[in-house]
Amino acid sequence: MSADAGIAVALGSVLGLGLWALAMLLPPLRRPQLADRIAPYVADISPVAREQSGRRSTDPLPVVAALLVPVLRALRWILGLVGADQGLVLRRLGQSGGPALEQYRLSQLLWALGAFAASTALAVVVYATGRLPLPVAALLPLFGAVFGIVLRDQALARAARRRVARIEEELPTVLEFLSLSLAAGEAITDALDRVARVSAGGELGGEFRRVMAEVSTGIPFPVALREFEHRLSMPVLARCVDQILGALERGTPVAAVLLDHAHDGRDRAKRRLLESAGKKEVAMLVPLVFLILPLSIIIAVFPGAFVLRTGF
Repeated sequence: MSADAGIAVALGSVLGLGLWALAMLLPPLRRPQLADRIAPYVADISPVAREQSGRRSTDPLPVVAALLVPVLRALRWILGLVGADQGLVLRRLGQSGGPALEQYRLSQLLWALGAFAASTALAVVVYATGRLPLPVAALLPLFGAVFGIVLRDQALARAARRRVARIEEELPTVLEFLSLSLAAGEAITDALDRVARVSAGGELGGEFRRVMAEVSTGIPFPVALREFEHRLSMPVLARCVDQILGALERGTPVAAVLLDHAHDGRDRAKRRLLESAGKKEVAMLVPLVFLILPLSIIIAVFPGAFVLRTGF
C-alpha cells in the first residue's frame, strides 16, 4: 500500500467515525416503547432503567455491535487482569459515584484503544524517520495500550479521592442538621429525607436520596444504610452508621450521637488543615524568598545607588 492510500484509509476511517458520532446524536427512529417511558421514573433505584433512560440515540450499526460483543467481553476480561483488582475498582466506583463495572470496563477499553492508536501512529512516524529500531517500534503500541489502562485507573482513583474529600467536608454540617431535625422530634427517615432535599447540590445529599429511594421501594432502613456505608467505604461513615444503628436498636437518642460525630469531624478538618499548612510551609517560602525579598531589596537599594551615581 502506498503512502497516499494509507492516508486515504486513515482519513476515511476518521470520517466514518465522525459520521457515526453524528448519527448517534439523532433521535430514535422508532416510537418509544413502554420500557422507555417507565425508565425515567425508576432510574433512581434501577441501574437498568438508568441506563435505558440515558440512551439518547439509535445505534446505526447494530449488526456490527452484535458481532463485536464476544471480542469486547474478552477484552474486558483482559482489562481485569492488567488493570486494578476488581474489588478495588468496585470500591473506587462507589466512592466516585461512577458508572457500573461493565460501563467502566468499556470506558477503560476505549482509553486503551485510543492510547494504542496514538502510540501506533507515533511508532510509525519514529520508525519511518529511523529513530527507533523495528522491535522497539513494534512494542510501542502495546506499551501505549497498557498506559491507557493504567491512566484510566489513576483517573478513577483521583475522582474517588476528590469525592471522598468533599464528603468529609460536608459530613459535619449534614450531621449537625440531621441532629437538629431529630432533636425537633422527627423520625430518622423523615430527617434523612429532609436533609436529602435541603442539600440537593451536595454529594451526601445525593447519597441520602439514594438511600431514601431504596427505603421507599421496601428495602429495610438498616439494610439501605449498610449498603450506603459499604458503597462509600469510609471509616468515618462506618463508625457513624454503626452508632446510629446501635442507638436505634437500643432505643437511645440518636441526636446526641450525631452531634458528637459532627464535632469530631470538625476537629479532624482542623487537624488536616494544620497538617497541610505544615507540609506546605517550605513551599510558601518560595515566593517570599525569590519574589518579595528581591523586590524589597531593589526598592531599598536603588534610590541610594541612584543618588550616589548622580552626586559623584
